[in-house]
Amino acid sequence: MFRYFQTLPLPQLTTRQQPPGNALVGLPVIFWTDSPTTQTFTVDIRGFQVVITATASGYTWHTGDGADLTTDNPGQPYPNQTITHDYRAGTYTASLTTTWSGTFTVDGGASADVPGTTTTDGPPVTFTVLQARTVLTNPYD
Repeated sequence: MFRYFQTLPLPQLTTRQQPPGNALVGLPVIFWTDSPTTQTFTVDIRGFQVVITATASGYTWHTGDGADLTTDNPGQPYPNQTITHDYRAGTYTASLTTTWSGTFTVDGGASADVPGTTTTDGPPVTFTVLQARTVLTNPYD
């Protein structure tokens, strides 16, 4: 069953970030995905109808600065964020590797776990982290 599971066209989950576009040093970047985290496939294996349900069970956020954040949830945007990362000034490319687990039924029978997991790599997102500079002004000029 694992061999079939590995060949399924599982989605490549998209990395979302806040703030969108550029970020600022000192303010964490928030990561999450709003892509579907469950997929169901019906395949014919030697004349048997097999229904495989793939569920995202792990997320590895590659931050682009050498750090990886591993979670068991897809994260959320502000104000309920769960996955954040602080950056230094620079340009970064982040991405998401999703680990998929599965269950299957044969001809409508009892559900069983697919042995093992498989992964997909989502498309990268590039953003710049800017250093804000304090500028003193004279309001009386």
